[in-house]
Amino acid sequence: MINLEVPETLATVVSQAHRAAAEILRPGSRRNDRAEHTRPPELDVLGPLADHLSAFGPGGGPKPANKAENRNGSNLTSVLGIMEMCWGDAGLLLSLPRLGLGNAAIASVANEEQAKRFAGKWAAMAITEPDCGSDSAAIRTTAALDGDEYVLDGEKIFVTSGERADVVVVWATLDKSKGRAAIKSFVVEKGTPGFELVRLEHKLGIRASDTAHFRLENVRVPRENLLGDPEIDVRRGFAGVMQTFDNTRPLVAAMAVGVARAALDETRRLLTDAGLTIDYDRAGPRQPAAVAAFIALEADYEASYLLTLEAAWMADNARPNSLPASMAKAKAGRCATDITLRCIELVGSLGYSEDSLLEKWARDAKIMDIFEGTQQVQQLIVARRLLGKSSTELK
Repeated sequence: MINLEVPETLATVVSQAHRAAAEILRPGSRRNDRAEHTRPPELDVLGPLADHLSAFGPGGGPKPANKAENRNGSNLTSVLGIMEMCWGDAGLLLSLPRLGLGNAAIASVANEEQAKRFAGKWAAMAITEPDCGSDSAAIRTTAALDGDEYVLDGEKIFVTSGERADVVVVWATLDKSKGRAAIKSFVVEKGTPGFELVRLEHKLGIRASDTAHFRLENVRVPRENLLGDPEIDVRRGFAGVMQTFDNTRPLVAAMAVGVARAALDETRRLLTDAGLTIDYDRAGPRQPAAVAAFIALEADYEASYLLTLEAAWMADNARPNSLPASMAKAKAGRCATDITLRCIELVGSLGYSEDSLLEKWARDAKIMDIFEGTQQVQQLIVARRLLGKSSTELK
């Protein structure tokens, strides 16, 4: 199998993340899964690690001066750290302060003043609405300028870390008649009048993380809390806010890669305990069926891993990564669900029981094929990029 070595400059971060995953996240994984909506006690000791990783957050750091210069920077560091942490527990990774998707949005499009003002804040991101899921351009939450404030009205669902975060990055439209170009993102402070937490969702997986439903009624935010350009440019569309996804999709892909590797590691142990030998020098047909299937799953994992690193590396080196980001998200999201379910099948009742974490990882993995753009949306993006066609032309 092809294997890409971790750069020496990043080895310390990866080692620290793996140690935290093995010694803190993994031991409490089952307990936190059962105690949904209860704040995980691990967050008290993981704060310093979260601050360390957030310093390497996506979109930050200097870019290479020219394309000939190779840089392994903040994006690659983030995905490698996230892979290790999700090997421990994906739900807890999503619960770490200041590592939210809203923080990635701020890092992607905030100006210098905003970046300083919101530094140290834990930011969730609110995009999905009851009538708007994959098609984020169909957002109905409105933002109307009134003097020095924007007035937001609407509803947001499935907001990851919405209850625990300090601020929420809310996507809203300045003018519904202008379509995608009018979609902007606003930083809303928790406790702002009219910003109401409706409920916390009960979920299939990632139960250590809170997922919130908000209602916004006459929520007033300072005009300087709008991220990016306040002007509506119909020629540019909503590229500004969509730029966030080019940074966050590799992070979700990294989550999927970490969970898939956890399942493979546990399956390898159980197969070995059962007396099976995994021999990479023998052809598949000459091996036990379970071993041949396991090796095929590992190959799928390696493809996801390498695509994820490529998308992050391109971002670090100031190269357009929209296509690689969607390819990595699509491949890793699908592989995580396939690998975790297949691992349960390979080990039988040992994987279906709560005595093992395999069944939990299978539940956790499914969301990684859905949030930050579903599998189907990623395939559409890839098709548009490869064929050079618009979304309208591909309908």
